[in-house]
Amino acid sequence: QVQLVESGGGLVQAGGSLRLSCVPSGHSFSTYAMGWFRQAPGKEREFVAATSGMTGAAYYADSVKGRFTISRDKVTDTVYLQMDSLKPEDTAVYYCVGDRATRSLLDNNGIDYWGKGTLVTVSS
Repeated sequence: QVQLVESGGGLVQAGGSLRLSCVPSGHSFSTYAMGWFRQAPGKEREFVAATSGMTGAAYYADSVKGRFTISRDKVTDTVYLQMDSLKPEDTAVYYCVGDRATRSLLDNNGIDYWGKGTLVTVSS
């Protein structure tokens, strides 16, 4: 059974940092694009960041560029999202995702695998 298991969410004050982790299992994700989406209360799910499995290139939503960093451990396929300078508007459930095509993540179109999410709450 393929799983993406997120961890690292929690409560943090504005300006603080958190690091999310996503551990995949049941499938090799070494060539897959991996990334993060988030969904705030009452809002649609939105793209946050992605990393290409083939090139290692990183992509970010404009709202997090310069504050968030996505990285991947090539040995374990674990994907991280380092979140700095957090703002109250970053409050959301964060989901780890994986797909054979980076474009699927960037377009939020037919993504193969989703984790169950981890809650990040940023207080003002």
